[in-house]
Amino acid sequence: MITVPDDFALTLGEGALAWRTTLPSLATKFCARWSLTPDGPLLNGHVAVVLPVRRADGHPAALKLTWLDTETRQEPLALAKWRGKGVVDLLDHDDEHGALLLERLDHTRTLNHAPIEEALAVTGGLLRRLGVPAGPEFRRHVPGDLVEENAALGGTVPDAFVRLALDLGRSLAGTAADTLVNEDLHYENVLRGDREPWVMIDPKPLAGDPEFGVIPLLWNRFGELDGERGLRDRFAALCDIAGLDVGRARAWTFYRAVDNWLWGLDVGSADSAARCAAIARALHP
Repeated sequence: MITVPDDFALTLGEGALAWRTTLPSLATKFCARWSLTPDGPLLNGHVAVVLPVRRADGHPAALKLTWLDTETRQEPLALAKWRGKGVVDLLDHDDEHGALLLERLDHTRTLNHAPIEEALAVTGGLLRRLGVPAGPEFRRHVPGDLVEENAALGGTVPDAFVRLALDLGRSLAGTAADTLVNEDLHYENVLRGDREPWVMIDPKPLAGDPEFGVIPLLWNRFGELDGERGLRDRFAALCDIAGLDVGRARAWTFYRAVDNWLWGLDVGSADSAARCAAIARALHP
């Protein structure tokens, strides 16, 4: 029924490679279970494949098969909590196999290519709209030991940045709210829809402060920023549109910038590390 691209899931580890071999049978299984007919070529991202389908009544939908890990496992739980308000509608799901039946959207049209003013208005609005109570079932962010991580990398990141980020992260995590947050809201994951003009997909949900979700909207479309002033202006616009606590947003963004700066260095992603370094310097509390 489907042919999985040869390069899909190669970076996810041995377990994911074994899971990849099961995808054709999983697609057949869930098309049969939910009375679906394939309706287009297979699409894929980093951790999931998506098959356009039609339901028995002829309505279009999308069958998503996801590699289950800490970040993806609670996606259907979050989608159900958001109830389609600015977010892709969840039609059915199977938690054991990571199968989701979703509303069909136009994957060829994303906010990544919309005018930045429109992209900020939409994503800032989403930051506000997503802020529903989470509950104890959702994971929370637990800061790691950034000082130890930096030492293992040869102390590449300035020590003052790392120690401040560690202190801020622990303080913020200890006092964080119980709001449902998408830690990976960015422009490519907001698609054109029929029900609403723009609809978010692929959330990585957790419980915490809404301000935790700002930074992906800074490091994505980063090349369009006019230096530090442009970065601060975008940050201010997002906080204003979303109605965020500016001080808390700045602290969370600085913490996440340093955290991901270290991650970029660790995995050899020089571009990611450079973007995060620039964000950390521009928004240093």
